[in-house]
Amino acid sequence: MCSQLSCNHYLFCLVPGFLQCTNKLFLKERANSVQLKEFARKNAANALSVANMVMGMASILSSLNGHHYAACWLVLIGYLLDLADGAVARQLNACSALGAKLDDFADFTTFGIATSLLLRTPSLLDNLLCMCYVLSVLVRLCFFSSGIPFMYRGLPCIYSSAILACTSLLTGGNMVMLRVTAVAMILFMVSQGFYPHDRVLESQAWKKVVYVGGVVMVFCSSFPPACVYYLLWSVSYILFPTALWSCKV
Repeated sequence: MCSQLSCNHYLFCLVPGFLQCTNKLFLKERANSVQLKEFARKNAANALSVANMVMGMASILSSLNGHHYAACWLVLIGYLLDLADGAVARQLNACSALGAKLDDFADFTTFGIATSLLLRTPSLLDNLLCMCYVLSVLVRLCFFSSGIPFMYRGLPCIYSSAILACTSLLTGGNMVMLRVTAVAMILFMVSQGFYPHDRVLESQAWKKVVYVGGVVMVFCSSFPPACVYYLLWSVSYILFPTALWSCKV
């Protein structure tokens, strides 16, 4: 009898301790889940910027290894990622100094270095053109703040890169066409013209449809004319910047 009472007393003392331990584990797991969600919220846009940078590095390696077609399409994938990262950061209220730096590094890698290698040949003049293109992207990213809300000064480098990549794909890497296009894009980037912020994913529904169309074209990359879609998109931004692409329209 005494033994049974002692056992019951032991169980009575053990149950609350077990429940308390279980509750602590549950709260700890819940806290970890909250921290994980917060980490994902803060770094979703950064992950897109890093993905853009990876596309740029892959494009560089493709160019150096003679895989010209892949190099162009990797630049165009970076184009889509760059349009998405800012929208995601603003939507999740996760804008940060780190995100801004990552975005600039990714842009310089993909739309500066990787794109310039599409112009690379053994010719000294072509190599000088490559360097001029990279420097114009650097100048555009570092110094061309318009000081006007929702406006850029100089053509954003993602559009010049998309036009160069599309020109390369459509002409089979014709260097005469690429040289002319590259010089024109350099002049647009360092110009004093104003261009609207291109918040494609935060604007009218038709612009979101245009973006989705760009994603679909990636899966049609085996069909060379698919890049015409990006060419028309980018040229329309140059020709009708405010009428079509202003985030206020």
